[in-house]
Amino acid sequence: MGKHIFTGKSGALAYVRQAGCIQYDPVDVCGRNAELTLQSRVKGFRKQMLHELLYSDRALVDYCDKELSIWPVEDWPYFEPYREKSKALSNTFAGIPELAEKAIACIRENGPVSSDTLPVEGEIFWHSSMHWSGNWNKKSKAARSVLEQLYTDGVLLIHHKNGTRKFYDLAEKYIDPALLAKHNPCKDRAEWLCWRVLRRIGAVGLLWNRRSDALLGVDLDNRSRDEAFLKLLDDGRILELQVEGIRFPVYMRSCDMPLLESLLCGASDTRKRMEFLAPLDPMLWDRKLIEALFGFRYSWEIYTPPEKRKYGYYTLPVLYGDRFIGRIEAAADPKKSILTVRNIWYEPDVRKTKALKETTDKTVSRFSAFNLCKTIIREDQP
Repeated sequence: MGKHIFTGKSGALAYVRQAGCIQYDPVDVCGRNAELTLQSRVKGFRKQMLHELLYSDRALVDYCDKELSIWPVEDWPYFEPYREKSKALSNTFAGIPELAEKAIACIRENGPVSSDTLPVEGEIFWHSSMHWSGNWNKKSKAARSVLEQLYTDGVLLIHHKNGTRKFYDLAEKYIDPALLAKHNPCKDRAEWLCWRVLRRIGAVGLLWNRRSDALLGVDLDNRSRDEAFLKLLDDGRILELQVEGIRFPVYMRSCDMPLLESLLCGASDTRKRMEFLAPLDPMLWDRKLIEALFGFRYSWEIYTPPEKRKYGYYTLPVLYGDRFIGRIEAAADPKKSILTVRNIWYEPDVRKTKALKETTDKTVSRFSAFNLCKTIIREDQP
């Protein structure tokens, strides 16, 4: 709704700092999830901007948070508990400590490596400590295992990606030594959980105190979640709101109140803007809440068998003004410079007016430019 708040590469960085983190997913049908998240928020955003922020400017890092995520490098100290837990688990895998020494020595001498270029052969029993779950008796490629272990330990970071292939280098080369050595600012686990919950509330915008996919990776049970919300409320860092028609209260960050007030009093630009949102956009992290607030039921059908899909393999929610009006399935072929719009499904009560068509056409054109496509094929139109 209204004009863009964020513009260009600096705006992309500002948005990630506001959200805390954005999810990374390697699937690229019409842009990867992190890129799609930014294109819907940042005027003039181009995919190369995110690449530069990650691998040239080093203002952002790839690391775990809400699953695989991208977040500001200045938050590095807050993830010390992740790294310490990863290091403790590292010692439980036979062979990893010896392989780690070999890998670090190789990288110091030769620079960035991938699992294909690290001279380590064979397989070992190992499981990614990124999620600290799964089959611990599974064998995996030794080179990949040791690189990912050192990555979650915080010894390595992702130097760059070639498609989905990750190349690793020593974190100490790219992160300021003072920041690298700084400990978690939170004095205890309770304070750390409050910091993490507050970040997630800020990313979504509004969040309720219920079991929620928006809190994935925070390691909360019902009691600790209740305690975090109560502490944040008592400290005045969040505000409780009651939305008509919703049984449970929702919460927002206190620092976001001026924006809400400007919308309520009409001081902000409220002209309708259309955007195609990423499947894992922060706003969509709690789909039950989205359905309660907007009456919009969204399911990402990428893992749904084709015969059971209601819409498409990779559909994006369409946000127009203050409501979700439907879904779009588009596929980009940058090599041929073609964006194909396979279908647009509007919600049943959406009136297909001339103005809506013009706005949709303009948004599709902007989306095509974001995907570096000059030609648009509209299979959704007769």
